[in-house]
Amino acid sequence: MSDDVITDTATADSSEPQRGGWRVWVSGDVQGGAILLVAALIGFVWANTPWREAYHSLVGLTVGPESLHLNLSLGQWASDGLLAIFFFVVGLELKNEFVTGSLRSPKRAGVPIAAAVGGMAVPALIFVAVVSVGDPEALRGWATPTATDIAFALAVFAVLGRGLPVALRVFLMTLAVVDDLLGIIVIATVYTEQIDFLMLVLGLVCIGAFGCVIRLGRIHWWLLVPLALVAWGFVHSSGVHATVSGVLLGFMVPAVAIRGERLPRTERMEAVVAPVSAALALPLFAFASAGVTVIGVGHIVQPVSVGVFLGLVLGKVIGVLTTTFLVTRLTPLQLADGISLRSLLPVTLLTGIGFTVALLIAELSFAAGTGLPADHLPAAKVGILLGSLVAAILGGTLLRWDARRYGHTTSFSVDVRE
Repeated sequence: MSDDVITDTATADSSEPQRGGWRVWVSGDVQGGAILLVAALIGFVWANTPWREAYHSLVGLTVGPESLHLNLSLGQWASDGLLAIFFFVVGLELKNEFVTGSLRSPKRAGVPIAAAVGGMAVPALIFVAVVSVGDPEALRGWATPTATDIAFALAVFAVLGRGLPVALRVFLMTLAVVDDLLGIIVIATVYTEQIDFLMLVLGLVCIGAFGCVIRLGRIHWWLLVPLALVAWGFVHSSGVHATVSGVLLGFMVPAVAIRGERLPRTERMEAVVAPVSAALALPLFAFASAGVTVIGVGHIVQPVSVGVFLGLVLGKVIGVLTTTFLVTRLTPLQLADGISLRSLLPVTLLTGIGFTVALLIAELSFAAGTGLPADHLPAAKVGILLGSLVAAILGGTLLRWDARRYGHTTSFSVDVRE
């Protein structure tokens, strides 16, 4: 990618991100969610046709230099490599939210932050309760139902929540961003078994160098891209999941305008990278991860799948609503004007759309080499797919219902308490 994709002069005309029509289109909530859904459906359907062996052979094809310990399967390249692009965008969004967005004000962000914690704790407890009784060895996957998929959740809200208060979308976005941050922390700690500290330090040095280069007078892509790739390689070799490098790189980008520019570089880099994430990284990951074969596979319905399903569909709702109720009753923190606990119900259902990060955590929990039965991973994926589908349908239906009621009342926050 050349430097002229985003120019860096301080003039008013040249400081805006130069985004083509397709970039704007593919980065939209609805379009991004639709592309992700189609890719997941293609993978799932192909994995359950008579040609499923071809699918698994493709995903399992190993490529990459063995000398650098990068001889990975295409599925691993999707989850470790391409998904790092998505997490880089998440890092940019987090940086924006912490510096200039909703997470900047503790009073404003307090309720959704607490709700995100509750929305992760309760699904994990439900999973543990279900699995402890029927399959204790699967407790390793306790974090699988804790994640919320930002792309899918916002896509459903964009389609079916039109006309509802903007504060509801802000609450959902803030909760999902914090949820992702907590999920990244879980991945970096719980699912990191051994750490090569030399490789990790080298990776952090490259990330620091990336942070220095991004603050120069121009955005030098010819320096930034190699630094990012090398940082990813070192973090991958360290034993820490490589997607963590994407988040850290995103955090290195300035979230306030510098050198006389009109827009912060977080927004300008997101204008370039987010379309790549939405059109390439996430769909390919969905294609590779959602392809779980259920035909001819026994014991798909087992404690793992039931625990994941209940965690997403029930745990998220209970966790978010209960935490929000307690925080708003026991502390000075309050919900934004115009929304109530009842109006949050469809939003809490949407947080049960786990998908992207949930699939990643499932693979880290139950992949080959963990010593667990081979049917745990497909069972977990079935629980994720069904749980996310049910959460999306229930949340979307209630969103549409509330949007229609909101169109006929001037006091939505009071009316929906009935």
